[in-house]
Amino acid sequence: MATSSRATQDFVPIKEIRDGVVVLKDGSLRALMIASSINLSLKSADEQRAVLANFQTFLNSVDFSIQISIQSRRLDIRPYLLTLEERMKEQLEPLLKIQTKEYIDFIRSFTEQISIMTKTFVIVVPYANAPLSEQGSLTKKFFGSSSTGNAGKDKLIEFEEQRTQLEQRMAVIEQGLARVGVRTVKLGTEEAVELYYKIFNPGETSGNIKLDDK
Repeated sequence: MATSSRATQDFVPIKEIRDGVVVLKDGSLRALMIASSINLSLKSADEQRAVLANFQTFLNSVDFSIQISIQSRRLDIRPYLLTLEERMKEQLEPLLKIQTKEYIDFIRSFTEQISIMTKTFVIVVPYANAPLSEQGSLTKKFFGSSSTGNAGKDKLIEFEEQRTQLEQRMAVIEQGLARVGVRTVKLGTEEAVELYYKIFNPGETSGNIKLDDK
């Protein structure tokens, strides 16, 4: 019996990533924001209650759906070890070189026995008005078919209008989480591609998405 083969791209709902905005095949948009974390265990009881109260206020203030994705991955310690090895080679003091070598061996042995995990917190912000393709068909319905150039211009205008709405939602999230003490940064195109690449290729460990220390 013959079986039909489908490309991997057919199972991915993403059409394209444009200017840091994920465009799905159904025409809806998604924005990705990486968020910092808070260690409640290091805070006093009053501080913990304040954080939880502010987070509850944030959730109540959001009138649209959001998704919070938590990704846990094993920390790739190899770049750090390579840096230490380079510094050890440059070290002129024999005692410091021996201590650096012992420290490298300790880190390598420790990470082989215990898995050190890193967590990435990503907020997915959706916006789905009328899909871009459907809006184009409505334009044709009321005003007739347009030229190829005008159709492309209309799609660009529609995309910018929807992206503006999406950015307003991100501003609400950024301000709300700032009161909790959580910093957020919108992912650009390259960062979004890297994130989705890691999702669909879980075996890859290289590359990290970080918040700027600003």
